[in-house]
Amino acid sequence: MNDPAASRLILASQSASRRAMLDAAGVAYQAVPGHVDEAGVKASFDSARPRDLADALAELKAIKVSALHADALVLGSDSLAVLDDGSILDKPRDRAEAADHLRRMSGRHHDLVSAAVVAEGGRAVWRHVDRARMHVRPLSNAFIARYLDLEWPAIAGCVGCYRIEGPGAQLFTRIDGSQFTVLGMPLLPVLEYLRTRKILPA
Repeated sequence: MNDPAASRLILASQSASRRAMLDAAGVAYQAVPGHVDEAGVKASFDSARPRDLADALAELKAIKVSALHADALVLGSDSLAVLDDGSILDKPRDRAEAADHLRRMSGRHHDLVSAAVVAEGGRAVWRHVDRARMHVRPLSNAFIARYLDLEWPAIAGCVGCYRIEGPGAQLFTRIDGSQFTVLGMPLLPVLEYLRTRKILPA
């Protein structure tokens, strides 16, 4: 990007939904993936609260990229899907596992926990964690099969196996919380912080 503001903010992610949120909000940024060993981090945080785990993953992504871009603010973000029994759903490895996840969510609620961390000079300087509660209607096996015909493999990288901005909206009877959190990042608090740092006009 030629916009000088873009050189001041880096999104430590290649997530299409997070990029779309920043694009739609008119935020100039560069996207640099912040690859971390998510499975290893989750194993080390085995007994941690989901919000702490999401926060830790977001922070690791931000710090990893920030160490290579000392003059920029680096935004890391991560989301977890937490069932009402406390178990966490990882991104599905294949279509069969996606179908299993959908059956487990059917007729129940789960929480989407989304964390955002900004790092500067290799250390975290700001963070925010938000939660949305997702109420899933009872899903028939026939519906799940048709849904995956439409959405697999596009949802392979989505916690919860849905894109709320697409056919995934059909899974729910109610959503309590911010749509931005559902999409993968607590956008409004992020924008507020960027204004305090003069990345965005006040």
